[in-house]
Amino acid sequence: MEKKKNPTTTKSPVSSKPMKQTEQSSQAAKVGAFAFGKENYRLMLIGLALIVIGFLLMIGGGSTDPNQFNPEIFSFRRITLSPILILAGYVVEIFAIMKKPKD
Repeated sequence: MEKKKNPTTTKSPVSSKPMKQTEQSSQAAKVGAFAFGKENYRLMLIGLALIVIGFLLMIGGGSTDPNQFNPEIFSFRRITLSPILILAGYVVEIFAIMKKPKD
């Protein structure tokens, strides 16, 4: 004859001792909590604003006549400032995602 195991007597693989009531409530609160805090979202919006401003500074400078050269496309604003702002925006975004929210 085969012996059947009683499922109520098996131990949990996670922990051998029972959890206290406060530990259970804090664990339940962490399960339903948001991944990001208020500061993370604020930093993400700042990073997004930097990226948008960088792309807005890059537009323009074209010529209506294709036979006429417009040297405005090589201005400091389009060649240097815009890419720096866009890269700074991406750095802020990465930092906002990696930063741990305060409890």
